[in-house]
Amino acid sequence: MTIERSLYFCWRDFVGESSDAPSNLDGHCEGKFSFLARSGLGVLLKLSSPVTAKDHSILSNLEQTASASELDRAGIGDTASSQHVLGPVIGKRGLLMLSWLAPVALVIIWEIAAKAGWVSPQVLPAPSKVLNTAIKLATTGTLLGDLRTSLLRAATGFALGGNVGFALGVLVGFSRIAEAAIDRSVQMIRAIPFLALLPLVIVWLGVGEAEKIFLVALGVTFPIYINTTLGIRQVDPKLIELGRIQGLGPFELIRRIVLPGALPSILTGVRYALATAWLALVVAETIGAESGIGFLAMDAREFLRTDVIVLTIAIYALIGVAADAIARLLERRLLAWHPNYGASR
Repeated sequence: MTIERSLYFCWRDFVGESSDAPSNLDGHCEGKFSFLARSGLGVLLKLSSPVTAKDHSILSNLEQTASASELDRAGIGDTASSQHVLGPVIGKRGLLMLSWLAPVALVIIWEIAAKAGWVSPQVLPAPSKVLNTAIKLATTGTLLGDLRTSLLRAATGFALGGNVGFALGVLVGFSRIAEAAIDRSVQMIRAIPFLALLPLVIVWLGVGEAEKIFLVALGVTFPIYINTTLGIRQVDPKLIELGRIQGLGPFELIRRIVLPGALPSILTGVRYALATAWLALVVAETIGAESGIGFLAMDAREFLRTDVIVLTIAIYALIGVAADAIARLLERRLLAWHPNYGASR
């Protein structure tokens, strides 16, 4: 049996149409197409019977792709095997506990040092005192109100900046002309610190909600823009070629090949953008704010309330952990086909 015929039956076996495939191809199929199952290519392409001259061309491209990805497959195999070795020993619950070991140990040491008098309460109050302050502020409604205001500002700015960054990233990723016209200006603006822009933004928008949302949106735009552009540019050209051979139009290529291939990079940009959103919000809420977590911290500074200041820092840290957990959940759901995501994470 020729290699083209063998590859053809392997592919049909992969997509579930192998009723007429010879029975002696199992080992060969496993060697040639195991990487296709892991990469999710089976979702994108599907051959039809019988084998024609067009199928021979497709199978030739598939064989080249198999050869080119041999090193990648070896690396993926090593990673997967190491995960299988360590996974049963520790387990998901053990890994989760391990990730919280350092923060919990730090809090315990901090509490002991504060109670023993090694650290001045005016410099760094004990975690128990910070917790009592949080309960008091939550009981009076001050903390929850400020937290709700900050979350609303961050969510609104993230939505606006994320859409702008994604749109610009797609445009620049697909068009060299758009890159020449847009990218240099975007990079120049990205290099300007928030604090340098703040006086001008206040002149333009005042010290109301628009100024704070604008700064958050501005900070969110750049990570998503850069990672979207990078993800689109890094899609394997061989996958695009195979899609064109299968007769996919431009929009189908984008929807079924380019965007899924760029998705890991885009979601990485989302994770960076979530952290940047809170950084921008802290800067925005330090000037002219009347509510929000940043305002709570600045107001506590005026009265030397270090317990409240530490509380706001802890809130920012917990929000960051929650936002990163949401981003990881999106990665597991949207990238279930990817060997480095999905059920393995």
